[in-house]
Amino acid sequence: MKRLFTLMIALFAVMTFAKAQDQASLDQAVKDWERAKAYIQEYMDAMPEEGYAFKPTPEMRSFAEQFLHIADANFGFAATISGTKSPLGDASAEKTGEKTKAATMKTLNDSYDFVLAALKGLSADKYRESINFFKMNMTRAVVMGKCFEHQAHHRGQSTVYLRLKGVKPPAEKLF
Repeated sequence: MKRLFTLMIALFAVMTFAKAQDQASLDQAVKDWERAKAYIQEYMDAMPEEGYAFKPTPEMRSFAEQFLHIADANFGFAATISGTKSPLGDASAEKTGEKTKAATMKTLNDSYDFVLAALKGLSADKYRESINFFKMNMTRAVVMGKCFEHQAHHRGQSTVYLRLKGVKPPAEKLF
């Protein structure tokens, strides 16, 4: 009887610890996305207005299109994990959005706010729940990890645009 009681207490402790880890993971994701939003804002601020139309080569995205592409993904991924509609509907900010500095910054900031609202609207259990995404089964946490990777990739590409325009990119923000 004593062993059974000890086993039940241990099982309860493990389950409680696992739940706490899930919540910590979700809380960290929110912090990471808040940091990413502030960091990408510095990139957008650094480029002068005339640089928003700049393309390093004709077949590449413009500086504005890089960030509108990030916004499209942010809206789409966050809509998927939250079960809500993207504010863009089926439209693409990259393809149809206004590409001025102010409009690009607004669209991108709105997309980060949408991501943050989606994450904050999830419970830890829901965050770890598997969903179908691009015909693959993965947790909402993995989906948003892929989205985070995507925005970091394109933000990194924009460093080249800044350098080619003679603008020093913002210092890295790991924390």
